Amino acid sequence: MSEKEFSGYKGEALARTRKAEADVGDMIRVTKGKEVYEGILIPRSEYGDETHLVVKLKNGYNIGIEITPETKVERIGRGTKPTFAAPPQPEQNPQLPRVTILSTGGTIASRVDYRTGGVRPALTAGDLYSVVPELAEIARINAQILFSLFSENITPQQWGELAKAIGEQAAKGADGVVIAHGTDTMGYTAAALSFALQNLPFPVIIVGSQRSADRPSSDAATNLIGAVTAAAKAPFAEVTVAMHETTSDDSIVFHRGTKVRKCHTSKRDAFKSVNATPVARMKNRELTMLTQDYKKRGASKELALKPEFNDRVALVKFYPSMDPAVIDWLVDQHYAGIILEGTGLGHINMKSFGAVRKAVRKNVIVAMTSQCVWGRVNMNVYDAGRDLQAQGVIPLEDMLPETALVKLMWILGQTKDVEEAKRLLTTNIAGEISPRTLPE
Repeated sequence: MSEKEFSGYKGEALARTRKAEADVGDMIRVTKGKEVYEGILIPRSEYGDETHLVVKLKNGYNIGIEITPETKVERIGRGTKPTFAAPPQPEQNPQLPRVTILSTGGTIASRVDYRTGGVRPALTAGDLYSVVPELAEIARINAQILFSLFSENITPQQWGELAKAIGEQAAKGADGVVIAHGTDTMGYTAAALSFALQNLPFPVIIVGSQRSADRPSSDAATNLIGAVTAAAKAPFAEVTVAMHETTSDDSIVFHRGTKVRKCHTSKRDAFKSVNATPVARMKNRELTMLTQDYKKRGASKELALKPEFNDRVALVKFYPSMDPAVIDWLVDQHYAGIILEGTGLGHINMKSFGAVRKAVRKNVIVAMTSQCVWGRVNMNVYDAGRDLQAQGVIPLEDMLPETALVKLMWILGQTKDVEEAKRLLTTNIAGEISPRTLPE
């Protein structure tokens, strides 16, 4: 029996299981003095120590048992290695709307990897459908897997491919599209698709989960049901992010793709609309619009697909004592645009002014956003802001820094004309700029 067959076991733990002729999936009995444990031998992280076995008890709990000299391990029954088997997919109702689920990976499409103890992309889009049978009551599902990537590995190239895939679904007459996506860079992809998909005929709902589908506290099914319901029936035709509104399962909110940020590392309600009201809320399968300022669904609308991006744009977060050589390096590397994430109303230190001036003179577009979550930049209040504007820095109102980055990448994918790019950057295209900041 090889170490690979033992999925992470090594050292003394491996020796004891070999002696007992026990494989992963077998029923074993572990005796330590007066304590006796019976259950299924399951894999463990390869990064764990060499002296513990992991056993799934009959009550469903997993326990780790330390191997000591007096510990006895016996195989009491043959079993099979634990695997995931998706249930059969339910029949589809031909009267229901047609919704395509495009899977890119992420936690919503992941399972625990017992080799490392973490989670990994594993489920296909079809698996998502089969393990959430409620979807059969909402829509006819066409499930496809485009990528199997955690979101930190998604680049502008994948944004373009996603946009083209959605365009294909529009041409085939889909009533809505759901994108299963990792949460960490979901806001970037949402912004990218908001610009790349002009005049959408239906909703594009990006959905993820904070906890994988095989964990008892997973939010995957609830989020997916909300997303598919909105894709099938919502009156709006925009790119939105669908996630929990609170830590409970009561409601899902739909955040505009250009105004959403992940604000917590692990909570179910990690996503918030920033300087904007969410587009809609779903509670008890009922959708309520939270704003009247939205683009409407329409089967007669013709999608304008603009999937090109230029990734030679950088997001630079200012910090005290920042070396202006950072800006000089970007210019020397032929970056076409720099989004500054300045302090407060939109400031950086004076020693960086020269580097900014040099960048602008070389036709690099330099624009200013704020590190603050709420509010907007106003570069007319202090001398520093006025000086930066005089040097050619463009203030971007209440645009989120990550949205500004994506927007400039998209703009420079559409035009090489610097003046036209500057005009588009300050034009409200997909709800990324609020006309005024309202009090909370």
